[in-house]
Amino acid sequence: MPGPTAGSAGDTSTASAASADSLTGTDSARSDQAITDHAPADPAPADPVLADPALADLGTAKARTGDGAHGRATIVVLGGLVALGPLTTDLYLPGLPAIADDLAVEPAAVQLTLTFSMFGVAAGQLIFGPLSDRFGRRPPLLAGLVVYTLASLVCVIAPNLSVLIAARFVQGAAGAAGLVIGRAVARDRFEGIAMIRFLASITLISGLAPILAPLFGAQLLRVTSWRGTFGALVGLGLLLTLVAFGALRETLPADARRGGGLAATLRTMGGLLRDVPFIGLLLTSTFAFGALFGYISGSSVVLQHVYHVSPQTYSLLFGLNSVAIVGATQVNGRLLAPRFAAATLMRVGLAMMIAAGTFLVLATAVWDLGLVAVCASLFVMMAGLGVVLPNSAARALSLVAPQAAGSASALLGTGNFLCGAVVAPLSSLGGSPSAVLLAVVVLSCSLLAALSYLLLLRPGRRAPEPAVA
Repeated sequence: MPGPTAGSAGDTSTASAASADSLTGTDSARSDQAITDHAPADPAPADPVLADPALADLGTAKARTGDGAHGRATIVVLGGLVALGPLTTDLYLPGLPAIADDLAVEPAAVQLTLTFSMFGVAAGQLIFGPLSDRFGRRPPLLAGLVVYTLASLVCVIAPNLSVLIAARFVQGAAGAAGLVIGRAVARDRFEGIAMIRFLASITLISGLAPILAPLFGAQLLRVTSWRGTFGALVGLGLLLTLVAFGALRETLPADARRGGGLAATLRTMGGLLRDVPFIGLLLTSTFAFGALFGYISGSSVVLQHVYHVSPQTYSLLFGLNSVAIVGATQVNGRLLAPRFAAATLMRVGLAMMIAAGTFLVLATAVWDLGLVAVCASLFVMMAGLGVVLPNSAARALSLVAPQAAGSASALLGTGNFLCGAVVAPLSSLGGSPSAVLLAVVVLSCSLLAALSYLLLLRPGRRAPEPAVA
């Protein structure tokens, strides 16, 4: 599934401050309104984490020059890199029961391969995000792709579950380079609504991954074993390494990179984590992502074991729900974001998630309405996520200067995948698949996301000045 994709000085948005210096007229006001529902606050001028007017709004300036063939190539390349995450997660999902049978372990134990992959993605973003702020975007990205390919090869030949789990952790950590650096590149090049549209374009491409991955994975199982699905990821890693090396240019100039080593990185992240509205956006995105991975991790076993669908039917249902999240993301970025404030859109998305989760609990625990009701609820849930996730990412990233975008993106992604790793095994508690437990997990995460947003992003809230040197 798409996993779209952190800031400073709160939802007061340093992007608004920078935009005031570089944009004029109603278009600027509309862009700021779409990103934040708080009055602007003056950032500490000495804080390099905050958007610096002296940078002449690097993101907006590059947004103007990012059209044409190179702009389209960048979207395609970044879409492929961001798609690496959902492909790594989704391609082997139809084969989870086969892995359990082949390695003679319980289905709940096999789900640890998903859990540790997400732990890896969380850890990898904390590594590659700051590295990309210090050394530029290309070197860490290429290194991550090489390691990803090697880890995928180990998955192919893994002799037991322990080796497979360890290889999945490394695979997730290395694959995180594409996720975190893709968002950082978006901050390098774009600002405001332009960033939302850019993220929507990336999501459109990467959104094909969760639609096609289970279908492709299910078909692979017809001609090969589950190891063949990891073999396909080896080939994908090699292809993306070559494409990124040849087509992706550096987007963070040397004079905009952040120095100071680990201590400076920790100060940057500390400043971001003291920003209350940023924490609100982080937690909202984190718990929403938890609902997404609660569905991803539990749906394969629940639909195949509880509702007795075939791997091919499961892949079709999974693809249908992927259409919901991708379609909602595109409608959000291209039609809704220019017309409505991001705060309004996020409230609507969160309301959709809560309504769908509530109905899902009732349909499984009270009324026993069957497969159609379950799939309909999950479809609405995914559509709500398609609104919440890109808006929370864009609002958070708009708050930071380009030289801190990697660290901010890392915090966003780490929170998301840590929550996903914790939530993933919950739908298998008790040892047997349970549709009711899956419903409770996704509803709980939706409620926590809404509470985080409503409590920490109240209108008029001011964030403390971040103590970042």
